[in-house]
Amino acid sequence: MATDPICHMTVDEGKALSFEHGGKVHYFCSQGCLNKFKLQVGATKPCCHHHGARQDKKVPRVPPGRGAVYTCPMHPEVQQDHPGDCPKCGMPLEPTGTVIGDDKEALREIRSLRVKLIIGGILTLPVLILAMQEMFAPDVLEGVMSVRVAQWIQWVLSTPVVFWAGGIFFVKAWKSVQNKSPNMFTLVAMGVGAAYVYSVVALLFPGLFPESLKTEGRLGVYFEAASVITVLVLLGQWLEAKARLRTGHAIKALLGLAAKQAHRIVDGVETDVAVEEVCKGDLLRVRPGEKVPLDGVIVEGQSVVDESMISGEPVPVAKKAGDTVIGATVNQTGTFIMRTEKVGSETLLSQIIAMVSEAQRSQAPIQKLADKVSGYFVPIVMLCAFLTFVVWLFFGPPPALTYALVNAVAVLIIACPCALGLATPMAIMVGVGRGAQTGVLVKNAEAMEKAEKVTHVLTDKTGTLTEGRPRVVTCAPAPGWDEETFVRMAASLEQYSEHPLARSIVNYADERQWEKTAVEAFESVTGQGVKGLFKG
Repeated sequence: MATDPICHMTVDEGKALSFEHGGKVHYFCSQGCLNKFKLQVGATKPCCHHHGARQDKKVPRVPPGRGAVYTCPMHPEVQQDHPGDCPKCGMPLEPTGTVIGDDKEALREIRSLRVKLIIGGILTLPVLILAMQEMFAPDVLEGVMSVRVAQWIQWVLSTPVVFWAGGIFFVKAWKSVQNKSPNMFTLVAMGVGAAYVYSVVALLFPGLFPESLKTEGRLGVYFEAASVITVLVLLGQWLEAKARLRTGHAIKALLGLAAKQAHRIVDGVETDVAVEEVCKGDLLRVRPGEKVPLDGVIVEGQSVVDESMISGEPVPVAKKAGDTVIGATVNQTGTFIMRTEKVGSETLLSQIIAMVSEAQRSQAPIQKLADKVSGYFVPIVMLCAFLTFVVWLFFGPPPALTYALVNAVAVLIIACPCALGLATPMAIMVGVGRGAQTGVLVKNAEAMEKAEKVTHVLTDKTGTLTEGRPRVVTCAPAPGWDEETFVRMAASLEQYSEHPLARSIVNYADERQWEKTAVEAFESVTGQGVKGLFKG
């Protein structure tokens, strides 16, 4: 443990920022205090406390030393400081903590996948029609083109689908081979590649195959299988990319709750600064209708603060000197001055965002099973293809090598569209992100999975199942008072108050069209109510 030389707070050396000066290492609780110290020793440019100049480095949104970290939802041990694909499973890496990926890059990826999907689909459709007509309507193209010409057309149309639209799968498959971690893209590339290569060889060199494999002297080709599989996997990748973008928007919506500007007071002078420039211990003024910039304590003034975004309670909370306030909550009535106690990743809102991000990357029990199955699936499929090749090679009819190759390729083609390993993490990402957008925070994926077994829900939050604001339902005046006189008196007094309970009383009178009267000597007594003179 060490002491910050600026604010004298006790800080953990393992998590604190440090700066060496005069042969001694000094530890600081925040970037702001570090910049103050540097200013004092003349080691760098002035920080945000010097003549209103901005500090050189913003308060980090993630714990010091981490920076932007991108990790794989399926393999959390895979981490790097820039976007990319996981070398193990080929899945795009996701930003961690409160770091949000670039929308431009995500939109560029979605557009690229959409273009490849549309063009690939347009080229695949005639390939599929030409291939299927031989089975269901062999006489349709008779007199227009021969079967061999139709196969040549299939080859021409399927080549850009396989190598242009589906080229990304071969790249990911090669990376998986380099990292000795076969995955779904390994099977896709092997299956599609095997179907395409076999079909090209069968089209160009039919004499290499036995007559028993031919129908009416012709060999069947699998160009439509290679094209259709490529387009279907592209469709899955496009939908996955859109889901990831929506998930990122959920976290950005949470980030959007935070205030962007703050009114900082230094030596009695008030200046507007970005929230990122605020340091621990700074005094901030918060006016009516503004968001509380950061977590802190009120040192002067009083007000009523709407904390529903944190607590779910619709009734604002009265605050006075000494009370804590939370960043992103809304100040309603009075003006107060607060002292900042938490900045950056320390604030409650940042912790909520980090929790949502962590929940998106957590593994549900069923996902662990899926990961285990998918880890064995690729080797098993390759083993099955190898055993098929061996059995046909040694026990098949002549020419055994040809039969062995054809049947091994068939195994790979049938097995390749497997998304078992990607389905569960994508469901978790989308589910947690969608929940965050609607105000439901999921602690981890295991909790989400167990929620399926929930049969009863207990709730004590007023705003959860109701309108979220108080409303007068009935009025029971004391003996000797009629309801209209009593409500007119109460509503006339409460019309000057901004408290939500006061609003409900005024609305009750307005619904019944009971006229309100001006009140003299109105006074709001903090924490007790209001008083005034009604008709003397």
